[in-house]
This record gives sequence, structure tokens and C-alpha cells, in this order.
Amino acid sequence: MGQITLEKVTKRFGDVEVIPPLDLTIQDGEFTVFVGPSGCGKSTLLRLIAGLEDMTTGTISIDGQDATDTPPAKRGLAMVFQSYALYPHMSVRKNIAFPMRMAGIDIAEQNRRIEQAAAALNLTDYLDRRPGQLSGGQRQRVAIGRAIVREPEAFLFDEPLSNLDAALRVGMRLEISELHKRLATTMIYVTHDQVEAMTMADKIVVLRAGHIEQVGTPLELYHTPRNSFVAGFIGSPKMNLITGPEAEKCDAHTIGIRPEHIDVVDGEGLWTGKVGVAEHLGSDTFFHVQDTGLAETITVRAPGEVNYRHGDTITLNPRPDQVHRFDAQGLRIA
Repeated sequence: MGQITLEKVTKRFGDVEVIPPLDLTIQDGEFTVFVGPSGCGKSTLLRLIAGLEDMTTGTISIDGQDATDTPPAKRGLAMVFQSYALYPHMSVRKNIAFPMRMAGIDIAEQNRRIEQAAAALNLTDYLDRRPGQLSGGQRQRVAIGRAIVREPEAFLFDEPLSNLDAALRVGMRLEISELHKRLATTMIYVTHDQVEAMTMADKIVVLRAGHIEQVGTPLELYHTPRNSFVAGFIGSPKMNLITGPEAEKCDAHTIGIRPEHIDVVDGEGLWTGKVGVAEHLGSDTFFHVQDTGLAETITVRAPGEVNYRHGDTITLNPRPDQVHRFDAQGLRIA
């Protein structure tokens, strides 16, 4: 069991309210990602759940039991931090065993859990090494193993991949997702990287200035963003957001169109502009079109390689059924 419920949770630092009243339920076994720009309150919210920060008001329940005043060690949660926080003088085995030693678990049970965690994380051959002899990805797996052996109700990850290079981030992202499938345990994962959120989550919670902007599956947020903030934050590259006369034609204050939903056409089209920077990725090309008469540079995604050069004039047509409309408050218009 690992259902976590937040009711009217707030957090203030002096007169500054960083988490306004907030309600959220994370279901047992769910992989939930908190995502948002820097300073949006996602790490603070995770620390409130862990008990590492005191709430100002509200209640937190774990499996139906009020845990608001329960000390962190008694909440049945295991946290994995951005820094590995490993003991450099201890072997991998002893690092993983450390929380069990502190809890007074007998040696036989410790060894059983260590071997099980090591097998799940491909660390069996490294148990006698010290952290200094491991790669960054291996050290992060040791930190995760130390959390696994506690057999928690839920895992809390606070930007665990931000110290890794791009290739290791992708590999560890897959490993954590696979681990969730095997353990079927609740996981809450904090990141500012919306690609991590889209590829890992069962449910995404988008935060801005402590407020929950939208909760939903990755594809729900991608295809039906509740407001222009979510529309511009979820997706890489981000959605094109356009205001002015083009939006007014659609009876909206702002319209949004994703790069893959704009077609380059021969002959007549809705917008004409000049190709600026092109990003060639092999499988796709992203090019940024300027001088369209719109307020924004338009980003277009084309499959494979395209031969447009800087300064070429091209004609664009947004697909009408893929245009998102938002009102003056940024809320989605049905």
C-alpha cells in the first residue's frame, strides 16, 4: 500500500506563501512526477510529504492514516536525493546495508535484501567496490538500492539524474521506469525536465508558483492542456503560442499549435516566413521560421532531413483540427 493524500496543505516561510492551499491524491503503485520551472515549489512539496519540512497548515495521509505529525523515519518512505550521499570509505554492500543496520535488522535479512536489490539494479558484481570506483550512474543505482532495502511504502526522488551526463540520464531514466514496473511501488519523482516527466510518469502534476496548474497523464497534458502555461511547458520543442489578429480570427486571445502540426506547403498557405536556425537531428529537423508577421518565431518539425537553407522563404499551414484556443486569462477554450 502506498496511497498519499494531501488536503489543504500550505507552506509559508515567514510572510511568503510558497505553497498555497493544495489538494492532491497519489494512488497506490502510481508513478507521479512533479514538474515545473525552477522555484515552482516541487521540491518543497516533496519534502513536505517526506516530513523534512513542517507544513504550515493541512494534513498528509499515508494509506488512510494521518501522518502530518509523524517523524520522517516513521512514515515508511524512502528518499533518493540529487546528490548520492554515499559513504566513500564503505563498500557498496555496506552503503546499501546502512539503513538496515540503523534499524536493527538481522544480518541474514540484510544480506537477503542486499542481494535482491543488487540483482534488480545490476550491482551484484560491484558490491565489494567503494563509491570512488564507480561511474556516476552506478553511484546513483547504489543510492536507489539503499532506498529499496528499506522496503518503503513509497519512493521519493528529488531530481536524481541532474548530476549525470545526457547519455547516463537516458539510461537511468529507463532503469528507474523498469524498476517501478518490477516493484509496483508508489513513486514520486521531482524534475524540471519535462521530457523526463513525459517519458516516465503515469501521472504528471504541473506546478507554477506553488499552484497545481494541471494533473493528468502525459498524453492528456500534451493533447488537452488546461491553460497556456501547461501548453507552453509540456512538449519539446514547446508549443507555438500566438496572440493578436491570428488568434482573434479563431475567437481567442491566444492560439497554440505544436511544431509537428504545421505543414510546409507549395503555393498558397496561411503564413509565409523566412527560415532561421535549423536543428538537424537525423530522424527529425526543427527549423525556426521568422518574419511571418506574427508576434513569435514559429517552430516547425519535419520528419527526416529537409534542405531548407537559412533565409529561404517558405509557406506554412497549421492543421485546423490541431489548433488550441485560450482566453485572455490563459484558460483553454473548449
